[in-house]
Amino acid sequence: MKQFNHVGLLKPIEMDTVTIDGKRYYVTPTGFKHPSVTTVIGNNSRKQKVLSEWRRRVGKEKAQQISTRSANRGTKYHKIVEDYFNNELVIENYKDTPLPVIMFHSAVEILNRINNIYLQEAALYSDTLKIAGRVDCIAEFDGELSIIDFKTSAKIKKEEHLYDYYVQECAYACMLQEIYNLKVKKLVTIVSCEDGDCQVSIQPPKKEYLIRLQEYIQEYKEKNARDTGG
Repeated sequence: MKQFNHVGLLKPIEMDTVTIDGKRYYVTPTGFKHPSVTTVIGNNSRKQKVLSEWRRRVGKEKAQQISTRSANRGTKYHKIVEDYFNNELVIENYKDTPLPVIMFHSAVEILNRINNIYLQEAALYSDTLKIAGRVDCIAEFDGELSIIDFKTSAKIKKEEHLYDYYVQECAYACMLQEIYNLKVKKLVTIVSCEDGDCQVSIQPPKKEYLIRLQEYIQEYKEKNARDTGG
C-alpha cells in the first residue's frame, strides 16, 4: 500500500462541542459558540423540503432505517480511510464490516492521488462567518492544496446533489485561510458507492459557493431567532 507523507506545518485546533436547542455548536479558542456548518447547511429550507418529501414517500420507519445504515456505513468508511492515510491500515480489523471495505477498495485508486497531508478530521472555525466545523482532510490532490471531503452513497450522485458539498468545502476553505493564512486550489469531493463505483468531483473555490453559504447562514440565523423568540 502507498505510504503517505504528513506535512507538520499546522497546529491542530482543539474545540469542544455543545448542544443548544438540539443543534451542535463549537466553542472556539476565541470564546465564541459558533454553529456547526453541517447544521447550518443542513437546515436550509430547500434541503428540509426535499428530506421531508423523501420521508413521506418511503415512510418514517424505512427512512430512519436507511439514515441509520448510511450513518454507520459512513463512519466505518471514514475510519478505514483515516487509518490508510495514517499508514496504519490493517484491513483484517474491519472483516466484520465488509461493505465499507469493498467501498474503500473501489476508491483507493482515487485516494492515492492524495499526498502531503496537512490535517485530518480537523476542527476549523471562522469568527467572520460565525460558523465552525470539522474538515475530513486538508492535503494535496494531484499536487495542489485542497479541501477534501469523503462521502458514501448507495449509487452515483446527480450533480445537483453535490452542490451543498461544494458550499461546505468552500466554508472550510474560508476557515483555513482565516486561521492559517493558506489558500486552497481545489475543492475535492470523493463519493464511494455501494455498487462499486467511485465518483470524484473537483471544483475551484468559486465566489458563488461563498454567496450561497452566506445565504444559508442568514437563513439559519433568522430561523433560529424565530424558534427561540429572539
